[in-house]
This record gives sequence, structure tokens and C-alpha cells, in this order.
Amino acid sequence: MKKFLLLFVLILVAGCGFKPMFSGQDTNIYVEPISGINGIDLRNALWAKFGGQHGADATYKLTVKLNTPNTQYKALEQTGDATWQEVSLTATYVLTHNGEQIASGTERAAESYTFVRYLVASNASYNNAVKNTINVLAEKIGTRAIAETYKFAHTDKNTDAK
Repeated sequence: MKKFLLLFVLILVAGCGFKPMFSGQDTNIYVEPISGINGIDLRNALWAKFGGQHGADATYKLTVKLNTPNTQYKALEQTGDATWQEVSLTATYVLTHNGEQIASGTERAAESYTFVRYLVASNASYNNAVKNTINVLAEKIGTRAIAETYKFAHTDKNTDAK
């Protein structure tokens, strides 16, 4: 029954003319190097979002500045020991086409993690939280960049409606 319902929904969606923005199209966005280890991870995540690595001669260029992670305590025991912390990352980005800025913004992502007394476990928990936060940032920035390139490519250049 579930398969039939899924097939029915797919037929309805196909019949309405719905087409994903970048189905079968190359995003062609060059991501400039981002400083730091977290910057390397963010750049790799953005490449994955954009369908692979593109050269500096790509149609669009994305410049990202990633701030250092910020941590803060979220829960304390009666003894004063921390049990939960939150790590947050903020990234500002600029998307350009032939040197012309077409989009810019700031994105923030955060995740809580368990803070325990054991150094190895605490470091692993922190590193996982940072990696998850970077993936969320890549999803936010990547989705916005794809939407903006699609909008820019499909805007009539003879009008002022950008």
C-alpha cells in the first residue's frame, strides 16, 4: 500500500511541472580556500554540496570567512562541574559572478555536546559537535548559493528586477 501511495504522489508531482532547481545542471561554483582545519572541512562539505570541486575559472566564486568555534557551558552540576557545552560557528560569505556580488550573508550553526571528565571522550564529543556544525553551515550556505545562482541565471538582464 505504501509503495502504491508513493507512486501516486510521484505521478502527481511529475504532472504538475515541478522540476528541482538544479536537476541535471552543474552548479559551477568555485569555493575559495577557507583558513584553518575547520575551513578545510567546510570547503570539502561545500564541494560535496556543489557536486564536486571546480576550478578558479568557474562561473561563480564563493568566498567564506569562518570564525573560530565559540563554546559556552549549558548545564552545571551542583558541584560546579560542567556537563553540557554548546559549540557554535559563524560564517560570512560572498557569492560573485565575474566580480559582481550577487549574494552575501552570515550563517550560524550550533550544537550541544556532553562534556565529561575523561579527556579523550570529551575531545571526541567536541570534535563530533564541530563536524556536525560545519555540515549544517555547509547545507545553509550551499543551499543559498545554489538558489542565488539559479535566480541570477534566470533573471532577465534587461530589467532591474534582480
